[in-house]
Amino acid sequence: MDKNLKRMATMHRMQVTGLELFYEQGYYNTSVDDILKSLELSKGAFYYHFQSKEDFFISIIQNLIVQKVYGTLIEPIEGKENPLTVIEKCLDNSLQTAENNEMDYGFVVHNFLTEFNGRNETISRYLRDILKIWEVNLITLLQKGKTDGYVIRHVNSEAAASFIISSYMGIRTLMVEGNPRILRYNYISQLRSYLNTMVQRELA
Repeated sequence: MDKNLKRMATMHRMQVTGLELFYEQGYYNTSVDDILKSLELSKGAFYYHFQSKEDFFISIIQNLIVQKVYGTLIEPIEGKENPLTVIEKCLDNSLQTAENNEMDYGFVVHNFLTEFNGRNETISRYLRDILKIWEVNLITLLQKGKTDGYVIRHVNSEAAASFIISSYMGIRTLMVEGNPRILRYNYISQLRSYLNTMVQRELA
């Protein structure tokens, strides 16, 4: 195998394992030694690829978390016709995935934002940028929905996007300890009612 490809494969394996441990235990409760033990690697191997634990985590954000959020919450709604049905379906699919995940500890971006708040502004900024990308995509979709006649004109797209994001993060947190199936059903029912208030009357 080409040296560069081998290095990339090793880094990816380290990032995947690191994310699993950070997600389950938290960043500050997971040491570099914990990661190396899981990977059966030496400390020298870790510092050959990454300058520090923080540098390692930032690489995880850039290479895994961004991709995960994009694939789950952004790509499914990009360029679609009716934003209201698309948003509902996208969030329901995401919640169903979480519901069937036995190792679910909540929405990864929200978990880390809470953990790093007031403790590491550099990492917090990377995480907030992910939410900003999601927010911009929701706003763009809703604005297009107005133009295309799906969404009533007076809807505040920015406020709606903020509500959708914050409510999703909230229900993901509740699903960790509560009954995920019932919580998902109740949340989607209420989300549908909320989205229906935005429907153009001719389309309702």
